[in-house]
Amino acid sequence: MKLCMIGTGYVGLVSGVCFSDVGNTVYCVDKDQKKIDLLNKGILPIFEPGLDEILKKNFKQKRLIFTTNLKQAVTNSDIIFICVGTPSKKNSNTANLKYVLSVVKDLKKIIKKYKIIITKSTVPLSTGDKIEKILINLKKKKLVDIVSNPEFLREGEAIRDFIYPDRIIIGTDSEKANKTLKSLYLPIIKKTSRYFNTSRRGAELIKYASNAFLATKISFINEIANLCEKADVDIKDISLGMGSDERIGSRFLRAGPAYGGSCFPKDTRALIDTGNKFKTNLSIVKTVVNSNNKRKTLLIKRVERILKGNLSNKIITFLGVTFKPNTDDMREASSIPMIKYLNKKK
Repeated sequence: MKLCMIGTGYVGLVSGVCFSDVGNTVYCVDKDQKKIDLLNKGILPIFEPGLDEILKKNFKQKRLIFTTNLKQAVTNSDIIFICVGTPSKKNSNTANLKYVLSVVKDLKKIIKKYKIIITKSTVPLSTGDKIEKILINLKKKKLVDIVSNPEFLREGEAIRDFIYPDRIIIGTDSEKANKTLKSLYLPIIKKTSRYFNTSRRGAELIKYASNAFLATKISFINEIANLCEKADVDIKDISLGMGSDERIGSRFLRAGPAYGGSCFPKDTRALIDTGNKFKTNLSIVKTVVNSNNKRKTLLIKRVERILKGNLSNKIITFLGVTFKPNTDDMREASSIPMIKYLNKKK
């Protein structure tokens, strides 16, 4: 199939490269000319283990095309993936959809024959409805189907997650779109992963609910770690004992700094905002966000306690500053507020 990935950030680039590796022709589009020029030279704007080799192989075989020409890429493609950023609005928990909706308005001017338009970006509940409203004339002419297909790629493990996903979530009530997407994902779902068709709103909420639950596990084990320190208990034993229960699972039960990165912080906040809009108090998620924020301060206070309050002229080493291993991503890394605070005390 011929695919168009709009946005060459983490989601768009990894998905585009991996889709090309299973035999599709993929156009990766970005407004940033410098980024496209680097990609055409085989230089990645992000670090993800193994991605550069797959990119170079498929670029050489001409299944991977990097361009700034949105019109050409959309016209030549059957399926359009929207993979642009959805950061939090300034001084707000609300997800900023301006980049998503800007792309949709561009698509409205370009599309002349049937396309499947997919939101791969993490978007709040009912975003697909907003997109459909903008494209209502194309929808009436049966020229578009708007689908939610959230990604579940972990930074540092993204290629494996793409090839061997736990599940593929497709949010659409269109039989035509569902049949096409099942065919697109066939090389992947053959590897025993689950293909799950739900409503578009259902798919949007599955992504947020999943991230909020994983963030909850991290915050929970960090709070248990606080108790372990005072009770002289090894938190690793607790994690192992809990994780051995199949109902709980061992993943995301490793005590450590506050969670960070491009997803959990903004997605938990956006889910709370969505709950408020639908007049639903998501008290557990609110507590998780609050607990995570306190975790950053707690670790700084521990450093001060170890140094007996005297931080001046001390050499303090951070063994890893990104938000997790095997990535160069510094977005909302818990090391940032710690380093800033300690620098003021030097």
